Order: sequence, then structure tokens, then C-alpha cells
Amino acid sequence: MNDPSSGASATPWSGGCQCGAVRYRIIEDARVCVCHCRMCQKASGGPFAVLAAVPGRAVVWTRGSPARFRSSDVAERWFCAACGTPLAFADLSDGGLELMVGSLDDPSQAVPVAAAGLESYLAWVERVPGLPGRSTEAVVTTAGRPVPVSYQHPDHDTPEDWKPPAVRG
Repeated sequence: MNDPSSGASATPWSGGCQCGAVRYRIIEDARVCVCHCRMCQKASGGPFAVLAAVPGRAVVWTRGSPARFRSSDVAERWFCAACGTPLAFADLSDGGLELMVGSLDDPSQAVPVAAAGLESYLAWVERVPGLPGRSTEAVVTTAGRPVPVSYQHPDHDTPEDWKPPAVRG
């Protein structure tokens, strides 16, 4: 079992994009950190990114390959070209990869042990756990909308010919 205090994974993790075009497996221990820097905020579309850091050799792309955007002189952001899911931060100086924890099949395994980019930390983040909350189903039904049917790739590996329910024939 993973020791949450170490921030390192004990077993391989798998993940991928929303549409299933890109899948990966992490085969070495990962160190999980939160980054609040502006680049990570923009790349994740949120107030911070949670990243699982490994050497580049520790990631096996099991389906497809990510598109790349050069975000600085030392880094690339990797994402699915088909659905746009952010997948990784690539450190061009040392070959390391930091996979977006939200793209893991089971992100609950990836417990952060450190934070970076605190110069861009948004103070309101600390209030989030205390906000009133409801499930997705409760939000949409209260608004009078139907519960959405997900076309997202399931959180596990699938056969190459897998298709979302909407396009199955």
C-alpha cells in the first residue's frame, strides 16, 4: 500500500484523457505535489495543478500519444489533441514528466506531499473545503435538468475499438 506521507506510489498507476484516444501507465514510483504557479493554473484551468512526478522513462504510452505545446524555454505541456484533456508537464532540462493527477484512473491514490508556486497561491482556495456542496445529480435535478449521460472514457483500460455510448452503433 502507498504510504501517503512519502508521496510515492507503490504500484503502477494508469490514466488517460476523457475521450480515450491517449492512455498511459506509470511504472515507477511517483512523487505527488501541488503547483500554484500561473502556468499550472492556466494549463489546468484551475487554481492549481496536482502533478505526479516521474522520470520520463517511467511513463509508457499505451494508446495514442499526446500533442505538445511549448509553454516556456524549459517545458512543454502535453494534452490530448482530440478532446483537450491536459495530461502532463514535461521538463525539457532533465526529461522528467509530471502527470496531471486528475487524468489518473484513480486519483485518490495520489496524495500530495508538497506545494510549489506559492507566489501565485489564491487565498480563497483555503475556504473551498468549508463551502456548502452537493452532488452533481443534486445540482442538475434541482435546476430542472436531466442527469447527464457521460461519454467520457471509463477509468480503466479498454479494447482499442472502444467507443462512447453516443457513437456505438
